[in-house]
Amino acid sequence: MNRIILADNQAIFRAGAARTLSLEDDMRIVAQCEDAAKLFTAIDGLRGSVILVASSLRLDLRDLVARTQAAGSRSILIAENAEQVPDDPAVLFQGILHRNVGGTVLVDCVRRVVSGQRFVQRANVTTMQSSDSVGTRVRDRLTPKEMQIVALIVQGCKNKDIAQQLGTKEQVIKNYLRSIYDKSGVSDRLELALFTIHHRVLAEAAAKAGTLIQMKTA
Repeated sequence: MNRIILADNQAIFRAGAARTLSLEDDMRIVAQCEDAAKLFTAIDGLRGSVILVASSLRLDLRDLVARTQAAGSRSILIAENAEQVPDDPAVLFQGILHRNVGGTVLVDCVRRVVSGQRFVQRANVTTMQSSDSVGTRVRDRLTPKEMQIVALIVQGCKNKDIAQQLGTKEQVIKNYLRSIYDKSGVSDRLELALFTIHHRVLAEAAAKAGTLIQMKTA
């Protein structure tokens, strides 16, 4: 049984990755960590695991890899969709993925790393943006307010939190969500978050909307 530690400050991505990997008979999620302290505790206590860690945790990558190797574990870095990982720290990891990774590629990467291989997800940004007609269509159908809600959903916010940040009522957010689900073809907030993450054009639009919210509330 391959033991997997998921470390990411985005709860929705952790949930989606965990659901995908736990469907495999030879994989077991043994820890989910949203910060460095919990991750280091898991690494030291769950030796011989595969660690999927997001670059958004802003860790010292060399220190992380050294700690992982000392525990007899292997590490896979999850980079942001548009992030370019420098070659120097990149070579330290057995695997490198981006947030837009599909379930099949995610599982394949873990299996390759377990077997001692190295796996790097290569993505041509220009090609992906031009070919992502689904993401582009959904992005263009969503209103600015709906896009802000999508951004907060991806961050793992609940309806009450979203309502507070946008200065409205929780029922209004629920109404918006029904419209967003219809436009994107998903049925719940987890599917919406994963759909957004997997479509670069939509993910970038949501990230911009999220930045605007932060600027207004700062």
